[in-house]
Amino acid sequence: MITLQGVTLRRGGKALLDGASVTVNPGEKAGLVGRNGAGKTTLFALLDGSLHEDAGEFSRPAHWRLAQVTQEMPSSADSATDFVLGGDTALLAAQAELRLAEAAGDGERLAHAYMVLHDAGAHDAQARAQTLILGLGFKPSALDQPVDSFSGGWRMRLQLARALMCPSDLLLLDEPTNHLDLDALVWLESWLKRYAGTLLVISHDREFLDAVSTVTLHLENGKLTRYGGNYSAFEELRAQQLELQQNAYQKQQEKIAHLQSFIVRFKAKATKARQAQSRIKALERIERLAPILTSADFSFEFREPASLPNPMLVMEDTSFGYPPPADAPAGTPPTVIVRQVRRSVLAGQRIGILGANGQGKSTLVKTIARVLTCTAGVIHAGRGLNIGYFAQQELDVLRPAETPLEHLLRLAREGAANGQSDREQDLRTFLGTFNFSGEMVKQPVGTMSGGEKARLVLCMIVWQRPNLLLLDEPTNHLDLATREALSMALNEFEGSVMLVSHDRALLRSVCDEFWLVARGGVEDFAGDLDDYQRYLLDEARRNRESLRETTKGARQPARSDAAGEGKKTPGNLKALQRDQGRIEQDLLELQKEQHSLEARLSTVLSPHDLAATGRRLKQIAEELATLEDRWLALSDQIDLAGPLSS
Repeated sequence: MITLQGVTLRRGGKALLDGASVTVNPGEKAGLVGRNGAGKTTLFALLDGSLHEDAGEFSRPAHWRLAQVTQEMPSSADSATDFVLGGDTALLAAQAELRLAEAAGDGERLAHAYMVLHDAGAHDAQARAQTLILGLGFKPSALDQPVDSFSGGWRMRLQLARALMCPSDLLLLDEPTNHLDLDALVWLESWLKRYAGTLLVISHDREFLDAVSTVTLHLENGKLTRYGGNYSAFEELRAQQLELQQNAYQKQQEKIAHLQSFIVRFKAKATKARQAQSRIKALERIERLAPILTSADFSFEFREPASLPNPMLVMEDTSFGYPPPADAPAGTPPTVIVRQVRRSVLAGQRIGILGANGQGKSTLVKTIARVLTCTAGVIHAGRGLNIGYFAQQELDVLRPAETPLEHLLRLAREGAANGQSDREQDLRTFLGTFNFSGEMVKQPVGTMSGGEKARLVLCMIVWQRPNLLLLDEPTNHLDLATREALSMALNEFEGSVMLVSHDRALLRSVCDEFWLVARGGVEDFAGDLDDYQRYLLDEARRNRESLRETTKGARQPARSDAAGEGKKTPGNLKALQRDQGRIEQDLLELQKEQHSLEARLSTVLSPHDLAATGRRLKQIAEELATLEDRWLALSDQIDLAGPLSS
């Protein structure tokens, strides 16, 4: 188990952990929560050995294998598949040992190396790596692309896949959902629920924490408090605890006031002097309770729009996509992702935009925000339309060298402030409502944290007094308190909202209807978010099956043709069933031989026999994998052929 006993840990003179104590048991899944800057990432540095305690005792089992997501942006010419395979440290060690054994010509060492390679799962390692990559939202065509060909967010997904590929007893995940869309997030939840080791995860996504955690560790004022249950249970228990503490404090204050009143009234009276002295001693003995001081929650509100055009906008046979690259030959057509959309956005609508990764959600929002132009058709804007746009990448709308004050001053002077004051003091006051005060208003944006940049974008949007909000993943860097503030502000906003988010709590609280961007179009999604999660899991399963079929076809085209793939006739069904029966028999025979050889390894064998046995076991594992693929392919073909034969 992991144990902290009275641990103190300082960074730059500040005690981020101050006498902290907690225990995490093997196999537990713990959510680590606390305000930004409380020290959560520092605690992870203690757990992974990067930092050491300044006082107290910290321990975790020495034999535990650790996996975590490296925060550095990966750079590699390796393919996505090879990069993720590199996370399997056990497999890499087994492969290295096999090479050494082969070079040494040591039969006994070679046999042992083959067994270790088999135990490391060499026969299905590539399939496991590709399952992780596809689950995190990549398309099958990306499996062989070099890591350096992807953007930063996608490379961080590969970093996450690499960490999940590593065999581990302890998995540390620091904000794993930041670069994920909702489809990848749903898949990750499913994977983590099956994870057999001990998990500690830092996240500001309450539904994600509720789904994966069974324990909550709250870090506040350098102290760690353990709560049984997920995040929702923690919130309820903590609220009850705070209420009890506040009640106890108030009762103590009433008792102290009563004692002090008695002392003041009777201290000078000779007949009451003894009782007064007794009260003074009682007052001195009281162990004073501290008042419950909680940081003021961040809050803000959108101001009333100057007008509410209805409809806000109308899309007429509009297509969305990207123009050809600047170096493309003349006449190269644009890349079209979503085609011929005919929709309107009305005043007061709150629309959640859903869709699996890569279907065009952000492209749709960028085009409405006028960052991109339509590839066909037209978008008619209502008279007085004023858009507030939150880009998924904050630096798309921020200038790194400018300060918050300069950003707001530029908005005011460009006339986007709708007649509001451009006096510097008024702008400073407004920035202060978003926690930009003092010298922060003159700090270059490029040096700010992700959460501070996100707050600045929200501040700029509120200043513009929009009537249509286009929000593309606005919560990526927001803590739970700020997410709650955003949710409340959006619910009170009088204009229209179009929201893309993987934060299901925000979607549930804000949106009353959903659009689904899928298969090149936009349509209403009639279900709720639970229905949508099931839809995403079904889509992911179909994608995996499609990849599997492609892989099988590449392995055995002759076999597929001989089986009469695609011919839905009764005769073909019988042929497929005969082939499947023969494969089942081959599988049984190979499995018998495998069990026999594994039993033989437990006896005393010569080095030559050990090596031969290890090589044969490796061959059997490869043959079993091939036969299982063929059996699954035939099962799918039988399913297709069956209905026509009935």
